[in-house]
Amino acid sequence: MIDEVLVPMDDSDAARAALEYALAAHEGAAITVLYVAGEASPMMGEAMTIAIEDDTQEAASEHGREVFEDALALAGEAGVEIDTEVAVGSPGETIVRYAEEFDLVVLGRHTGGLRETLLSGNVTKHVVRNSPVPVTVVN
Repeated sequence: MIDEVLVPMDDSDAARAALEYALAAHEGAAITVLYVAGEASPMMGEAMTIAIEDDTQEAASEHGREVFEDALALAGEAGVEIDTEVAVGSPGETIVRYAEEFDLVVLGRHTGGLRETLLSGNVTKHVVRNSPVPVTVVN
């Protein structure tokens, strides 16, 4: 039985589809939306912005608010209450670490250009390969 579902989200259509799937497919389960602000690298503008902020956690929370607003609206439409959490770190590793507390991870499969594949596709691949619990990837 799936009692607790982790849905890592960013502001992408793929992440939104993952949450929609989790809400529909896992009625009655506790759903937590996780926003991970990635660590800084020259290729990641948002993460670089967060890294130079004085209060990294507060900056990450600010960036996650939009994601959570959308997630809470989707959940509200479905009549479901969700929890939200913010983390800072390597997205793939952070999601795998959080997954230990859940029965299932549901995440979106990002499609797009080389940059998106390098940044997001590798996260999905890392989670699928390393998660301690089953992972559902939503197209």
